[in-house]
Amino acid sequence: MKLQKLLSYVRRAVEDYNMIEQGDKIAVGISGGKDSICLLLALKNLQRFYTKQFELEAITVSLGLPNANYDDIQHFCDKIGVNYTVVNTDIGQIIFEERKEKNPCSLCAKMRKGALNDMAEQLNCNKVALGHNKDDIVETFFMSLFYEGRIHCFSPVSFLDRKQIYSIRPLMYVPEPEIKGFIQKSGISIVKNPCIADGNTKRQETKQLLQSLSKDYKNLQEKVFGAIQRSDIKGWKL
Repeated sequence: MKLQKLLSYVRRAVEDYNMIEQGDKIAVGISGGKDSICLLLALKNLQRFYTKQFELEAITVSLGLPNANYDDIQHFCDKIGVNYTVVNTDIGQIIFEERKEKNPCSLCAKMRKGALNDMAEQLNCNKVALGHNKDDIVETFFMSLFYEGRIHCFSPVSFLDRKQIYSIRPLMYVPEPEIKGFIQKSGISIVKNPCIADGNTKRQETKQLLQSLSKDYKNLQEKVFGAIQRSDIKGWKL
């Protein structure tokens, strides 16, 4: 995938769901992985020609885990001209040492999102951009079904009343394999996830299951994604 195609995906999502308005200040959540780096790069390039002017901030929430190094992200942000902030937390210690969570992902995600939103508020941002891609959306739908027994998925745009901040997901139309290909061809450095549970999660199990099902059911991802858009799940209908 070339940058132009990435931008076309992102622009379509932004316009379909009115993700960006004139004067927005958008905090981009940066884990350092392929999705968040692609998101920041896409929004920075979109900023140059989009009809509605907006500002960008990049924010990383550090879990306080050993061997986490964000120097490459800092260099990347400096190169493209985006202010970068690292929020230092004890989330890793709380989850893995104090509470010793067996399935830590849900609690970790809530705590990280809370820290991200707090910093976005401090930086006077009114929106937070998250790097969920098309595969993430389909996986989340099935995880809600399998583990919670409900038909649900996060919305392309959602509003947090308490913080008066919107969450947007501009990568929602981008398939994960295309993001991987883009990063490999671009030569951009990504940060390895330092989380102890990385690769051994409910999401990884769901991803593997869907990969297996896709061998027998053609265009499974497209069909499920289309079903989500046509459903009555809040925030999804065009």
